[in-house]
Amino acid sequence: MQKFPALSIAIGTSLILAAFPAAAQSTDLLEQLKIMRQQLEEQRARVDELERQLRASGVAAPAQLDQLRGTGNAQAAPSATAQLPSPVTMPVDGQAQPAAPDASLNRMRGAGGAGKGAGAPALADSGQQMDNGSAPPPSPQPINGGNAVGRPPEQASRAPQVAPIFETPGVLTPRSKLVFEPSVQYGYSSSNRVALVGYTVIPALLIGLLDVREVKRNTTTAAATFRYGFSNRLELEAKVPYVYRSDSTVSRELFTGTATERAFDTSGKAIGDVELSARYQLNDGGIDKPYFIGGLRYKSRTGRDPFEVVTDCQTRCVGENVTGTGLPLDLPTGSGFHSLQPSLTWLMPSDPAIFFGSFSYTHNFKRGNIYRTVLNGEREYLGDVKPGDVFGFNFGMGLALNERASFSIGYDHNSVARTKQGGQVVPGSVRMQLGTLLLGYSYRLTDKRTLNVSVGAGLTRDTPDVTLMVRMPFSF
Repeated sequence: MQKFPALSIAIGTSLILAAFPAAAQSTDLLEQLKIMRQQLEEQRARVDELERQLRASGVAAPAQLDQLRGTGNAQAAPSATAQLPSPVTMPVDGQAQPAAPDASLNRMRGAGGAGKGAGAPALADSGQQMDNGSAPPPSPQPINGGNAVGRPPEQASRAPQVAPIFETPGVLTPRSKLVFEPSVQYGYSSSNRVALVGYTVIPALLIGLLDVREVKRNTTTAAATFRYGFSNRLELEAKVPYVYRSDSTVSRELFTGTATERAFDTSGKAIGDVELSARYQLNDGGIDKPYFIGGLRYKSRTGRDPFEVVTDCQTRCVGENVTGTGLPLDLPTGSGFHSLQPSLTWLMPSDPAIFFGSFSYTHNFKRGNIYRTVLNGEREYLGDVKPGDVFGFNFGMGLALNERASFSIGYDHNSVARTKQGGQVVPGSVRMQLGTLLLGYSYRLTDKRTLNVSVGAGLTRDTPDVTLMVRMPFSF
């Protein structure tokens, strides 16, 4: 070396220069790790926000969201420390030393407590870099059904929520939650009836009287409904209604030499028929997989009985020697019969809409030894009366407009069988078809309060012309 002083100086200078790039490159890699961790945290925040929006809209089930976001299993990704290349080391005294301890690297890369080096992306080589605007590598997919990092164990998936337009809700109450739902419903219906009292010799010649009646009915029902979730699949419901009714009847007898119209007004208000219901979710649905909910509803006869109110008849309202209008002087607020209704509701999520519907059958129980109250305290014997059973179905579609608002449209139909008295069909009783077109709107005011508005238009003669309902459920 003494013979070649220039060579010694050159070798020493090259060693010093080689040490500085290695140190600079190690610093660059540490800065890259910091940038990658910051970008990973931003992406995690975005994923959490999108997941909350999907859960609120009910588009995806919790199990499917967990599959999409990954489980973060410690065995799913190798340790990033083992993938770091040799440039992160700096030669000192001829030996390679680590640029930073493993604990420091784990704090910078955000291991999330899943284990040493778990859940972080590995660098392929020393030349790989990531800009500030680039996305981090995707999270590992679920392995062996592990739970998501930072998330509780999966619970039973629940049916998505839509704007309610039918009487029976499609979304069950969560476990240990109480829902109080006040509601107000208004219905208006009008009908014209032409009664022939006499006989015709030829179709254009009438011998007798022609009675024309126009009836207008207004019904307002205020109800308090309580629902409690015993589990994520089972809920019980109690409904207590208060009914106010008013009828106006205008009649005129033709061919009697007078055009005088007679008006008959009557009203009634009292508690209605209290209802008890139970609903159970039969399966776990999801995207493109329907939910099925079975229900059973019992309706009592706590309301004012139609056979208890006084009818405008002297002694009889049917048969021979009929006197009076046959109209009730005070309107009833209940049906007067017990009934039981099993039902099956289905909901089919199909992004961006949700399709739903139900089938139901209402059995009205027979009631015996019935008397009708007429004027002067007299009572007319009717015997056994069996109202017709009701078969119903409905279907509709719900669409989420944004995180808070949703819109629904549907159709509801009920077919009412004929009434029987003493085992025989009551004269003049026919099967009725009730069809209603419904529109509904729902707006979530807070996390525990929602405003629901629905309007229905009658499509058949026997259906109320219009119905309007406002509900505001409160959850506790």
